Amino acid sequence: MHVLALKTLKLFWQRHPDAEQAIRAWYYEAKNARWAKSADVKARYPSASIVRAERIVFNICGNKYRLIVRVNFGSGTAFVRFVGTHAEYDKVDAETV
Repeated sequence: MHVLALKTLKLFWQRHPDAEQAIRAWYYEAKNARWAKSADVKARYPSASIVRAERIVFNICGNKYRLIVRVNFGSGTAFVRFVGTHAEYDKVDAETV
């Protein structure tokens, strides 16, 4: 997958250093993944929530943080739409952010 918005991830882990290792691990796994459908993501990340076919919420750092990604399976692109704490996540709509 081509993962867009690495800068967003870096800015987040600069504010939350405990998340850096987990976010880096997710980034490199996603970058090397060949997801063709949401079931492929779910097979690798059973705790991920499929909001819509192309909108996926990942739990980061043992569910301390949330990462929302819009995946275009056809083009092999993952767009980071949001990364934040649970309190911040509760203030956004995962379907539209």
